[in-house]
Amino acid sequence: MQNLIEGAALVAAPDVLVAILASAIYGLVIGALPGLTATMATALLVPVTFYLSPIAAVATIITASAMAIFSGDIPGCLLRIPGTPASAAYTDEAYAMTRKGQAETALGICLWFSALGGIFGTLALMVVAPALAEIALSFSTFEYFWMALLGLMCATLVARSSPVKAIAAMLIGLLIACIGMENPAGTPRFTFGLSDLLGGVEVIPALVGVFAVAQVMRALLMPEPPPLPRRRFGSILAGQWGLTRRYPKQLMRGNTIGVIVGVLPGAGADMAAWISYATSKKFSKEQAKYGTGHPEGLVESGAANNSAVASSWVPALLFGIPGDTITAIAIGVLYMKGLNPGPTLFTENASSMYALYLIFILANIIMIPFGIMMIRTSTLVLRAPRAAVMPVILLLCAVGAYAIGNNPFAVLLVALFGCLGFVMERNGYPVAAMVLGIVMGSMVEQSFVSSLIKSDGSLLPFVERPISGLLAALTFTALLWPVGVWVVQRLRGRRLRPSGAAE
Repeated sequence: MQNLIEGAALVAAPDVLVAILASAIYGLVIGALPGLTATMATALLVPVTFYLSPIAAVATIITASAMAIFSGDIPGCLLRIPGTPASAAYTDEAYAMTRKGQAETALGICLWFSALGGIFGTLALMVVAPALAEIALSFSTFEYFWMALLGLMCATLVARSSPVKAIAAMLIGLLIACIGMENPAGTPRFTFGLSDLLGGVEVIPALVGVFAVAQVMRALLMPEPPPLPRRRFGSILAGQWGLTRRYPKQLMRGNTIGVIVGVLPGAGADMAAWISYATSKKFSKEQAKYGTGHPEGLVESGAANNSAVASSWVPALLFGIPGDTITAIAIGVLYMKGLNPGPTLFTENASSMYALYLIFILANIIMIPFGIMMIRTSTLVLRAPRAAVMPVILLLCAVGAYAIGNNPFAVLLVALFGCLGFVMERNGYPVAAMVLGIVMGSMVEQSFVSSLIKSDGSLLPFVERPISGLLAALTFTALLWPVGVWVVQRLRGRRLRPSGAAE
């Protein structure tokens, strides 16, 4: 109880409240602009967090990401252009409701059930994370090695592109993580004689480059979205309580899927939305109505994406393993502010953890009034010309990269990673898998080398310890799963091939 009171006092500080309000408006605006993702909105906030207190810095990340995930639904409903990847799963359904004259209902569903999903995900975070922290206190470098490796494998397993391309992207990230002297041997690797690379590649310039600069480059090739006609919206939340009572099972299923998918490293809100929408359609009694403006799929997937935002912080806070690209950025901010992720965070900084929980709940509560205001002013935001928005974003990327260490080389890194991210996306290679490789590469290497030193070169302790052995089995299952699926498909195709068909 004492920790809760101290956490509430931390959140009630004026700088924290101002940070929450400002980042809420910022996240809503960025998320509503087509093509500007929640990850990019979070990455651009990093330079601002340098000047904030630890709790205010984390509050900006939490609030902006939650608001941007919801706000991405607005252009999806009105223009059929998803504002963020998490909105893409149900954009057609929401736009179909708009064409039927039910824009207020569609936007209300996205707002109301996103807030409910976010609160449910926060409650799951409050229950699951401290319980897992007790177990994680017994972890050694052996378990941390398998945890990091399992996170990398899960990221490739849930990728929407082919598993081969996802693994290739992850290996590129691991190769980038090898650059510099920050390795157990303390020898320069892949620095090519550049002193700026001796410290390795900073995560933040890489994130800003692949998510923000690459998006600006893609926007140059995309046609300008159609203009939005001026209109006045009616009551946004009318009928939402009725839909809550009509679809309780779908709401809980969406919340649960969001929490489970969010905990998986590398999955994130967009994957949770796709899975929950597909699950909703599969188990619905009215499958024929999907795609015609049916609210059932919106309820389930809208709840899933925001519950995943909160639950993705579980592996980030416990092990320093990002649940998604947003928490990858958050981990960097936590380290910068002295809140080092790990199980001891829940014992040594318990009041800070309660402050974080309260910020999540507060962000999802204020999402409702702020979201209504955003919907009513959406015609103004969506009319912002791309030619004016993109140069400002590019400038913020450069300024933010330079501010990290007052080093012009960081600006060059942002540009290089922007080009790399653009080329990878154009060819179907998921940049999220590469980012996870960069973030977790050093953890995999250091845990592996430290474990070998402890065991005097023996590999048996990696599988002899109970938890380590279980994590090893899960890792190899995730690694071999795509191969097993491929073999089964080949055997099934051969069985179904006519006996007289040519080989």
